[in-house]
Amino acid sequence: MKIVFALALALGALTPTALAEETENRWSFSASLYGYAVPDSEDYLNPNLTADWGRLHLEARHNYEAIDSSSFWAGANFSAGESWVFDSTVMLGGVFGDVDGVAPGYRLSLTHGWFELASEGEYLFDAHDHEDNYFYTWTEAAGYPVEWFRAGVAVQRTRAYASDLDVQRGPFVGFTYKAFDVAAYVFNPWDDPSYVLALRFEF
Repeated sequence: MKIVFALALALGALTPTALAEETENRWSFSASLYGYAVPDSEDYLNPNLTADWGRLHLEARHNYEAIDSSSFWAGANFSAGESWVFDSTVMLGGVFGDVDGVAPGYRLSLTHGWFELASEGEYLFDAHDHEDNYFYTWTEAAGYPVEWFRAGVAVQRTRAYASDLDVQRGPFVGFTYKAFDVAAYVFNPWDDPSYVLALRFEF
């Protein structure tokens, strides 16, 4: 009887841990599509796919570093904090197509209550000419007056299309419903604005 009671206590103590590990090691996926309408250049779509399992992060992008180029990534996820929550992903990617190279990259986010700061970036080492090495980034700061709506400012640096400004910036608004998110951005609203519509779905 004592052995049965001890086993029951041990199972009761292990069950929350097992459930936590099962939740942490479950696959999660996201698919996003960014539509770009840019002045004096080709409008284009930028699809992205991610897959995460515990700390493992996998990702595929198209038309991100350049039109008609794709990149594939692998990395590790980290998280810390409770009131201020800091999430990060460090990655290494290979770029193929009109641009070829290797790129270390990152994703970072810091959230606290109604505020969120998020950034992703990479440094592309061009396989053919080191003068074409380039730092790409997309960063946004947003406030959430309500859970399903956010507004803020975004900054990007890209060579996917030509722009008079090396670093572009502008306002955006976003809406979330369950696993679906849509956001609209206007970069350089004061002069030849570029428009971006982003759709994201998590599953």
